[in-house]
Amino acid sequence: MPYPPLLHRRYEALVAAAFVILGTSLTPTHLAAQWLRYPTAGVPRKPDGKVDMSAPAPRLADGKPDFSGIWTTGEPFDRRALGLSSPKDLAAPKNSQSYSEPQGPGDPTAIVGSRQMANIGIDLPGGLPYQPWLVPIVKERTDNLAKDDPHIRCLPDSFIREYGMPHLQKFVHHPGLLVVLSEMNAWYRQVFTDARPLPVDPNPTLEGYSSGKWSGDTLVIDTIGFRNDTWIDWSGSVVTEAAKVREEMRRPDFGHLEIKVTVDDPKAYTKPWTVTLKQRIVVDTELIDEICLENEQSLKHLK
Repeated sequence: MPYPPLLHRRYEALVAAAFVILGTSLTPTHLAAQWLRYPTAGVPRKPDGKVDMSAPAPRLADGKPDFSGIWTTGEPFDRRALGLSSPKDLAAPKNSQSYSEPQGPGDPTAIVGSRQMANIGIDLPGGLPYQPWLVPIVKERTDNLAKDDPHIRCLPDSFIREYGMPHLQKFVHHPGLLVVLSEMNAWYRQVFTDARPLPVDPNPTLEGYSSGKWSGDTLVIDTIGFRNDTWIDWSGSVVTEAAKVREEMRRPDFGHLEIKVTVDDPKAYTKPWTVTLKQRIVVDTELIDEICLENEQSLKHLK
């Protein structure tokens, strides 16, 4: 299988046998110590105990929506259940299928990638508007099963891509700062929400530099300063150092985030494009270590 780090699985904590997670054998005592089944505080529940996904979103001390929580994609596409494991295996566009979004919280024992994971522009008419130089590169990367994917080499994923990956993300939100933590390689991102100016000549990074400001209950985040050839999906689509990315992030209720992402990268694309990457809450669990370089076996088989 060409992409094993991507097909990450989480396992139930309360069982009687030892488990293997990412090549490490863990006993039930170790799992319990990681709070994988510890109840999340402050979760609104219905009389039957189920999470009330449509309850009002929590608020910060300053009255703004609080995005804190553990999140996974709100539009899952379980390639494993379908026997699919390549960037060629695409979900169908929304307008050509009967698609029903899951109604409850994410299941921490069955985290999968999003519909947009293989091709982030799957729902855009005509697909992503690549510049001519990028078209053959994406085709080659898709055809060779993404063997040069930085993810396989255990590098961090860009936040654009992370929204659709099969790894949990934890948002820690305070007035002035939104911190995003990922299970994958202890990845993190900082979004300063004090409307600070973006750097003039930033040193390129995998996540860029993010500054946000509020427009009503929507957090508008602008990010620049990406490294060249930063992958944003499994097919090998990228952003470059010329990219300006805007996220419009909303929490319409307790159980959901809506993140409208606009990419303006004239080096890679002929025009700006916009996708909405939905997230849903995951409760009664916590992040676990997922260290890609520990006993990594993929790269030597791809040479």
